[in-house]
Amino acid sequence: MSGFGGRVALVTGASRGIGRAIALALAAAGADLVVNYRREAATAEAVATEARALGRRALALGADVAEGDAVAAMVARAEAALGPIDILVNNAGIALRRTPEALSEAEFARTLAVNLTGAFLCIQRVLPGMRRRRWGRIVNISSGAARGGGIIGVHYNASKAGLEGLTRGYAARLAGEGVTVNAVAPSLIETDMLAEGREALARKVPLGRLGRPEEVAEAVLLVAGNAYMTGQTVPVNGGMHFT
Repeated sequence: MSGFGGRVALVTGASRGIGRAIALALAAAGADLVVNYRREAATAEAVATEARALGRRALALGADVAEGDAVAAMVARAEAALGPIDILVNNAGIALRRTPEALSEAEFARTLAVNLTGAFLCIQRVLPGMRRRRWGRIVNISSGAARGGGIIGVHYNASKAGLEGLTRGYAARLAGEGVTVNAVAPSLIETDMLAEGREALARKVPLGRLGRPEEVAEAVLLVAGNAYMTGQTVPVNGGMHFT
């Protein structure tokens, strides 16, 4: 697959799982790559190394997306090394499994800070350049939990529902400026988030299995490559829910 040659993509939370798959799919499609991570520097660098093996320029940069100064420094370093960010994939997120009774105020706040505020901070930092160039692709990684009960907790539901609202709000205001904003909402994907009970969860999926990170990445490339699609949420859920 090709189509993003000459573009620079920033994928947050890209050291493993869905983020890693998205990053490598973008690199395979021709994009130079910024691999964001928070703690796992070695695995993030391994993703960058794989991208370089595909002939791309790639850089691994650590930053907590919930911190505005850290996001600003990351984007500045990325653009100094690779050029302006054309494609932003807000994938970084946390998923602390909690019952309503066990959920603390701090855990609720941290979940929203990473999953929702983090996306806002990254968008705000790259958006001025996208608007000046009249070209940009923003893809927010939501979840089936944005519109359903989910298995993580109410804090996760709230963060992902907010992310879809953020997606539609930016899309409405940027339509006509060459910048599209969409979301991809995976459910029950085979990642570390589903470390327990995978067989039981797979039985809930009409297709009879968990999804693969690479299948989420395919959906990201779909919306990033479509200049006429904006403000949409694309579910990747094996037929669990229809829209």
